[in-house]
Amino acid sequence: MKSLIAILLIALSSAALADGHKLAVPGNPQWKTECGSCHMAYPPQLLTAENWRQMMKGLDRHFGANASLDAKENAEILAFLERYAARDQKYSANTLRISDTAWFQRKHREVSNSVWSHVRVKSRANCTACHVTAERGDWSEHSIRMPDGRRWE
Repeated sequence: MKSLIAILLIALSSAALADGHKLAVPGNPQWKTECGSCHMAYPPQLLTAENWRQMMKGLDRHFGANASLDAKENAEILAFLERYAARDQKYSANTLRISDTAWFQRKHREVSNSVWSHVRVKSRANCTACHVTAERGDWSEHSIRMPDGRRWE
């Protein structure tokens, strides 16, 4: 019985970490360079493997830009994204936008439209406007700074 409880606690704590506090992944220079050249290199756990496959297949029309890669680079980055992708459908979006996932919507339900349209934020895709330590893998609420400079409460 104690073993079962220990396993359950470990599983629950892992889920909590994946649900917005720590999204650390092993480094992948190709992913960081290619994806991070235009925007933050979003952690693979924020979308499902199927979403990442669709995204990588359509890089020639990546949200209005041509982000095409050669076949080798594409395969390397896709393998990385698939390996660390979310397994839960709450991280899936038909639009391939992380901000359209059920997880994102639930986590950001209290954020007003004025924050999303603030000059320092501009869009829901600009995670680092508020999550100032996100690029280091820390998405905790303690590190959130709102566009007006105040801490999230």
